[in-house]
Parts: sequence; C-alpha cells; structure tokens
Amino acid sequence: MKTPMIAAALILGAGIASAEPVAYNLDASHSQIVFSYNHLGFSTTYGMFSGFEGAIAFDKEDPAASSVSVSFPVQSMLTGWEARFGHFMADDFFAATEGEMVTFTSTGIEVTGESSAKITGDLTLNGVTKAVVLDAVMNQAGQHPMAGKEWAGFDATTTLVRSDYGLGKFAPYVSDEVEVMISIEAMKAE
Repeated sequence: MKTPMIAAALILGAGIASAEPVAYNLDASHSQIVFSYNHLGFSTTYGMFSGFEGAIAFDKEDPAASSVSVSFPVQSMLTGWEARFGHFMADDFFAATEGEMVTFTSTGIEVTGESSAKITGDLTLNGVTKAVVLDAVMNQAGQHPMAGKEWAGFDATTTLVRSDYGLGKFAPYVSDEVEVMISIEAMKAE
C-alpha cells in the first residue's frame, strides 16, 4: 500500500553532480502504488493510490546516505468499485477517518547494483508501524525533455502481510499477502 513504493527514489544514480544530498519532490501526476491480492482463489483484485507527494534527498557519492519520505490519506485509495472502497474504509478493515494517513520513512539503503537497491523503511498503516523492504530499481535519471530540469524515475516492489497491520479480515480465503508495485517520477526541487 504506501508504501513502500516510493522509497525507490533513493537510487537516483546517474547524471546528478553533487557532493551533498540533492532534494527531489515526487511528481504526483506520474507516481502510483498498485496493490493486488487473491480473492477466494477466483481472481486477482487490484487497487491503487495515486496523486501523493513525497520528498527525496539523494547523495550521488554515497547513495546509501540518501533518504525518502512519503505520506498520503488512506481515503485516497482507488478500487474501481464504490462498494469495495466503502468496505475497505469500514470496520472490517481500516475504519478510516478523514485525514488518516499512510506514511513511509526510509531508515536504510543497501545498494545492490548499478541501478538497484534494497530500501528499508518504517511503514505506518492502519495505526501500526512495521519495517518493510522495497526492491527498488532506477529506471532513468537525467534532463526532462519538457520540464527542462533534472528528473528521475523508479520502480519498486514489496509484499505486505495485511494481518501485520490489523487488516487480516477473511484471511486466508482472501490472501493475507498483498503484492505492492510502485512506480514514481521525481523532479529536482527548486
């Protein structure tokens, strides 16, 4: 869910010349978190968060010293079906209140390749904070052809166990494991 996904931004490797961390802001119009789960063995069901904001501090010379933080309202979830959204926001799952947030703050980065890393961070979801690890890949970093400034794009994946966050209703019939796919773009801050 929140995840977790945005931490991918810590890998901003190529094309940024600086000895100190450089600030980047997520491009809310091109950043999404997609989650999926098995529904009773009959289908894979999807949901999404989009339009969220976050900040990245990237240290080119020491990517492991970079950081990322993201937050967005639980009620910004998109399910494609109003009744499902209502069920997710009800007592069986989130019992979400107006303004209740999902947050992710990185706590460490392990660079695993030229454009990949494992990003560990604290995910707070449904009032519970747990450490999660994102498998992140930098897609591209460089000059944005339309915006005329430094830009970067990342993908990341992780698996969350919903019962860890007090969201385990109907498990194991509805899978307890939720696959999370994150794709984001970030622009150099002004």
